[in-house]
Order: sequence, then C-alpha cells, then structure tokens
Amino acid sequence: MSEQQQQSADRTEGALQDLGDVTPEDKRDEKRDDEAVSQFVERFAAQLVEAGMQRMSARVFACLLASDSGVLTSAELGERLQVSPAAVSGAIRYLSQVDMVSREREPGSRRDRYRVHSDQWYEAMARRDNILTRWEGTLREGVESLGEDSPAGRRMGETLVFFEFLQTELAGLLQRWREHRDQMRAEYDDAAR
Repeated sequence: MSEQQQQSADRTEGALQDLGDVTPEDKRDEKRDDEAVSQFVERFAAQLVEAGMQRMSARVFACLLASDSGVLTSAELGERLQVSPAAVSGAIRYLSQVDMVSREREPGSRRDRYRVHSDQWYEAMARRDNILTRWEGTLREGVESLGEDSPAGRRMGETLVFFEFLQTELAGLLQRWREHRDQMRAEYDDAAR
C-alpha cells in the first residue's frame, strides 16, 4: 500500500470512528452503519473530485448530503470528516459561492449551520442554462471574428450549434423534472399519512 493510500485509509478510519457523534436532528442516522455511511461519503466525494470539484469541498458536500437533516455546523462537519475548522471553512466558502450549500444562523446561537437543499441538482442545472447563454454569445463573436467559412470558424459554429441544442433540450428536461419531482413528493406525502 502506498503512503498516500495509507493516509487515505487512516483518514477514513478516523472518520468512521467519529460518525457515531450524531446530532439530535439526525436521530435516524443512529440506525445506520457508520462505516457504510463514511465509505459512501468518501466514494461519492472521490467521484465529485473526478468531475472537477475541489477535494475538501466534495467531502463536505457529500457529508451534508448523507445527513438526514441536510444541515450540520462547521464543528460537526470537522468531527465527521476528521478535518480542521480551516479546511471546513475553505470548503464551505467554495460551496457557498457556487450555491451548493447555504449558510444559516443556528437559532439562539452565534454558530452558523450549513444546509444542502433537496433541489440542489435542479438548481445547479438551471444555473448551467445561464452559463450556456453566455457561452453562446461569446461563440457567436468567435464565429464572426474567425469567419464562418474558415476551418476554425466552422468548428466554432458547430460548437455554438451544440450549445444551442443543449440549451433547448435542457429547458425541456428541467420542466419534465419539475413535474416528476412534484408527483414524487405528492406520493411521499400520501405515503406518510
């Protein structure tokens, strides 16, 4: 086993020991296998890192996602992940900037809590729509600058058409998701009654 793999295993082992420190909001977590939860957090975080997210931000996000309440304080995140407050702070700063978590004040306290929302992925995709619009404008300028008949202009034009297609499809996909989500939530509510 390499030194890096050993350090990762040591961190995971430490995180496994501390996942037993459950907040009152996460009482349902007590019935869970702490090792399985920790392994999920680390595995999902690794996949987020492969997709381009910063490592600590991915771990914090996965940890929040894996808690029933979806809300944890900086201290709780640090304990569960076996990391310093500075590491959590940096991760939260990034996650807040990209709207993946929100900060809220803990009632009756000066401590902040961090929340991941149920509609997180929908919101992330909706923001992509705005990014695509900006890219399309820039690509149009690129086609104009390069000349649409030049090899670079044609390549740029094809990229533009791809993003226009993607944006059209994304709008329909998001609408279908909203309808599906609303139906799913209604079914959950009916089952809970």
